[in-house]
Amino acid sequence: MFTGIIEGLGKIEKFEKSTKTRSQARMMISLGKLGRGLKIGDSVAINGVCLTAINITKDIAEFEMVGETIKKTSLGSLERGDMVNIERSLKIGDRLEGHFVLGHIDGSGAILKIDKQSNQVQLWMDLPRELAKYVAKKGSVTVDGISLTVVDKIKNKFSVSIIPHTMKVTNLGLKKVGDKVNIETDILGKYILSEKQ
Repeated sequence: MFTGIIEGLGKIEKFEKSTKTRSQARMMISLGKLGRGLKIGDSVAINGVCLTAINITKDIAEFEMVGETIKKTSLGSLERGDMVNIERSLKIGDRLEGHFVLGHIDGSGAILKIDKQSNQVQLWMDLPRELAKYVAKKGSVTVDGISLTVVDKIKNKFSVSIIPHTMKVTNLGLKKVGDKVNIETDILGKYILSEKQ
């Protein structure tokens, strides 16, 4: 369980896809101080995707991905040197400052527009049509692991407003139009809609 409050950035030191099967990949990420106390088997959200640490050497953690993760998320397109958003899993007693985030990505979307203003940046993104019903104006959404509020929604496109602090401490400040982002819709909305079906 996560909250969508990013703790910092990690740098991909190595990324390799299996030569035997294209449905598996491994990456090594330098976590810096976020690696302190991390143990093999612990969960870490990487750009919003819940992954398990399978090996740890100093501040570098290794993660493995299966075909479903590569297919459903943007992680398969990462390369050595890319910066990724990091959030360690919640501990009992931690404050919930974002919203309930599972790290189970629903799909990926692309950044359509970046509108830089004096005190904020507005991003417009698209999302798969089947996810549009789970995204509500003024509701919560997770973009690359970041808990955000939906400002506006038009069909399968939505916008969010980002404060300068978030642009600085997450990888959103490095994104360009056309870049893919991982999207996890609000779990509460999903359960409410599934009960009505």
